[in-house]
Amino acid sequence: MRTYSTIQLLLKKHLPDVKGLRIEKQCAEQLNIETGYVHTSKLFSIKYELKLEQVQAFAHQCIKDALTDEVLVNEIAPSRAYGSCVTVAKLPGVTDDEGTSAQMALVDFMNLENIDTATQHIFSQEVYYFEKTLAENQLKRLTNRLLANPLIHKFHFYYPDQKGIIRFVPYVPKVQMTVDKTTQFFDLNLSDEELIHLSKTRVWALNLAEMKAIRAHYELPEVAEKRKKLGLSTQPSDCELEVLAQTWSEHCKHKEFNAIIHYENKETGRKETIHSLFKTYIKGATTQVQKNLEQKENDWLVKVFSDNAGVVKASDDQLFVWKVETHNSPSALDPYGGALTGILGNNRDPIGTGVGGARLLFNTNVLCFGSPQYDKPLLTGQLHPRRILQGVVAGIEDGGNKSGVPTVNGAVVFDDRYSGKPLVYCGTGALMPYAYKGRASWKKPIEAGDLIIMAGGRVGKDGIHGATFSSIEIDAYSPQSAVQIGSPITQKKMYDLLLIACREGLIKCSTDNGAGGLSSSVGELATLSNGAIVHLEQVPLKYAGLRPWEIFVSESQERMTLVVSLENKKALFELAALMEVELSAIGMFTDNGALEIHYGDECIAHLDMKFLHDGVPQKVMYASWEKPNLVEPKLADFLDYNDILLNLLASPNICSREEIIRQYDHEVKGRTVIKPLMGPEGKAPQDAAVMRLSFETYEGIAISNGILPRYGDIDAYEMSAGAFDEAVRQIISVGGRLPNTQNRDGIFWSVNDNFCVPDSQYHPVDNPNGKVKLAKLVQMCQALYDMATYFDIPLTSGKDSMKNDFKADGQKISVPPTVLYSMSAKVNDIRQTITSEFKAAGDLIYQLGTTYDELGGSEFYQLYNELGANVPKVRKEEAKALYLKVMEANARALIESSHDLSDGGLLIALAESAFGAGLGAEVDLNDQTTLSTNAQLFSESHSRFLVTIRPEKQTIFEAVMGDKASRLGRVRNDSRLVLRKAEQVLVDQDIASLKKAWAEGLTY
Repeated sequence: MRTYSTIQLLLKKHLPDVKGLRIEKQCAEQLNIETGYVHTSKLFSIKYELKLEQVQAFAHQCIKDALTDEVLVNEIAPSRAYGSCVTVAKLPGVTDDEGTSAQMALVDFMNLENIDTATQHIFSQEVYYFEKTLAENQLKRLTNRLLANPLIHKFHFYYPDQKGIIRFVPYVPKVQMTVDKTTQFFDLNLSDEELIHLSKTRVWALNLAEMKAIRAHYELPEVAEKRKKLGLSTQPSDCELEVLAQTWSEHCKHKEFNAIIHYENKETGRKETIHSLFKTYIKGATTQVQKNLEQKENDWLVKVFSDNAGVVKASDDQLFVWKVETHNSPSALDPYGGALTGILGNNRDPIGTGVGGARLLFNTNVLCFGSPQYDKPLLTGQLHPRRILQGVVAGIEDGGNKSGVPTVNGAVVFDDRYSGKPLVYCGTGALMPYAYKGRASWKKPIEAGDLIIMAGGRVGKDGIHGATFSSIEIDAYSPQSAVQIGSPITQKKMYDLLLIACREGLIKCSTDNGAGGLSSSVGELATLSNGAIVHLEQVPLKYAGLRPWEIFVSESQERMTLVVSLENKKALFELAALMEVELSAIGMFTDNGALEIHYGDECIAHLDMKFLHDGVPQKVMYASWEKPNLVEPKLADFLDYNDILLNLLASPNICSREEIIRQYDHEVKGRTVIKPLMGPEGKAPQDAAVMRLSFETYEGIAISNGILPRYGDIDAYEMSAGAFDEAVRQIISVGGRLPNTQNRDGIFWSVNDNFCVPDSQYHPVDNPNGKVKLAKLVQMCQALYDMATYFDIPLTSGKDSMKNDFKADGQKISVPPTVLYSMSAKVNDIRQTITSEFKAAGDLIYQLGTTYDELGGSEFYQLYNELGANVPKVRKEEAKALYLKVMEANARALIESSHDLSDGGLLIALAESAFGAGLGAEVDLNDQTTLSTNAQLFSESHSRFLVTIRPEKQTIFEAVMGDKASRLGRVRNDSRLVLRKAEQVLVDQDIASLKKAWAEGLTY
């Protein structure tokens, strides 16, 4: 007998089933499976005891969309027209946001009181009907590839019965776990091999030196004596080892960025020992930049590297908070969940900076995938890059759109070396008042006796070992429990609570429960008071059955840890109840130098704070660089440039991203000034986004991203320098200004660096090229230091991800060493910003900056499967001199349109600038240069722009720019791109044909 009610939503018959049509197309194109038409449906199962009329009222007034849906209550749709069916639901314990949202709606709609709302009682389920009778192996294949992920979904297959009707039983998840409150203690008196095996099988990601350091600590007489007094075993408990593993993980401690590196450059013969890449090149760069800023009384740097996000002064009463980080490993296992939790987790970083309660302004995302047309055999556990792309895009869409945060820009990079482990960079900018109730908002005051309050979602198995898992390569030991599913709605409510509570002075400070969960958040906050005591039995759980250590390290999403004084507890809890946010008091901060964890009456962990945070042994690593033996390919000059242009526009790293962009809401909040695509036709790609800071002034902020991994195959230093310059020139292109050019100019810049590299620990068998990989990382950091200190642009936050490898079936797929620079900069007046599309016929077209014979690593060479040797080099002095002139030209309102020259070079920039308004261009190449035509058209030399000006401003513009500007031609009144050299027509193309090739390049 069924003990639950059901509501099935069906699309009205006269409406096209867009989702079904997409699945039908994907099955045919990607899997060679002909499904016939596909009909999609959604089912809700309700485990409350309700009368039929109550369920019907709820279905019709709350669940049903009156314009698009038909609804069935307590019956399943007749399905005589279909040959097979798949149902997909969440596994027990996996977040089901639609189900919980329906549950909240039911409680409100029926004004139910004294009803259990903490436990989920309404569950959602997707139903897919297929016209054709598909074999079970076909259903399994298409389900695994397109519809579900076995890590988080339960799916069933159904066929018509003897009467031709498909009858399926709604699946209602039920968590069945035996409660286990035991604490396990480990004897570490083991051999080296046994210690390593224990670390690997428990997913601690601790190396031999670290395991031995832990063993030695517990063997200290003073430690043993203290533990005896507390009634603890002298052996470490499972909770203690898990906390140490999380705290010492690469993800949290950045052990390779803080390692001692013995570096040899065989090209120059120089040898040196680097004591911490981070301290030497990243923090070191910002320290030097801060000194330079202070010399000109530019004092807008507020907080760097010591909190969840970087903080700079945006105005007299506002701070700008900025964080970008990766979510690579989870996105490789479950692309949707990995990206969704990446977005939501990164949102929590600004929210939990300082006191907390920063108001989210925008998201930005940079994604690196294998080709959607990847045709190599998949390794065990490897997802197809197309599926990863689709899942990540969907996760970003839900994470941003459902949170009401605009996704304003980003980038997508394709390279088959990302086919094992994608790179998913998530960035969030926010604004925070300079002070709350007279207290500095960016500080984190904590005193002994302050309460530890957990806010937001409940704790479950999902997310266990997230920090340690992301610190190692993906292999057979990768845990399913590391997959998390986010709940944007739960987080939005918690976020709204923090906005009010912080402004009311009810919270002393806060931090997010990210990697390591409570272990990380409480453990890090406790450094400020020098201790804490936690009572795990007070932590609310999604379901019973979690062991104590699992409660403490679980990374279940949508949670934050708040520091609250005792006198504010009552008011905060009352406000939280009003806003439907669950709060739990789980302990207090102390000053006794220990992190103490209890479960009931039992102490299960007692960790010395100094050992916990400073006891990890410093790594020693070796790097060796030898310049690769590369040559420039010999290609004919004067090729078929019409054909080349079409092929380049359709190539993966140049073609339009509109299919992705249009899924994101970049308009919400109404502050987005420069959007991803602009112009009257909404097709012209932009260099940087611009957001308005408020509606009271015209001040804004420009946001850009620089990433050029392909150059690293030739020269890692120039790759890093080029990515930095790319991000800078994108901001200059839209009208931004360099910082520190004048005293008290107030032009803040804030940069997040994100390094993602493969395993760089040398091993003669397992990783014989580890020294070369590490040498590339060293060079990338050196370039960062040189660029940041030269331009006076500070690093304020960032992240490193060091084990981006996928291992299976005796093979390894490693990402290319990749660095992303995400930049934001103050714009004094958004009305003076500039977009890329041509504005009017007759405008004059100029190239600003110098082109060099630098086709190495170019998209042009990629068409011929060539790499080349002449990588684009950043000439800092030339670049800065040009940028200052562009700033002057913009200050005089001389430039009408501006587009930076990057992927594909000059010819691609001309085409993209023509896309936005249906205007063409007439261009004459310089025929007196020593450069080849190929280099003129396709070199990707840095620090260049394609701009247009009004004819009447030619004299003053050329006077300002001097020899930095080269006139190329003029904007045409028709939609053709015509390019000549020495009277020979090299390109003559209709803009519509170019746009078509560009638009159809990305198919996924």
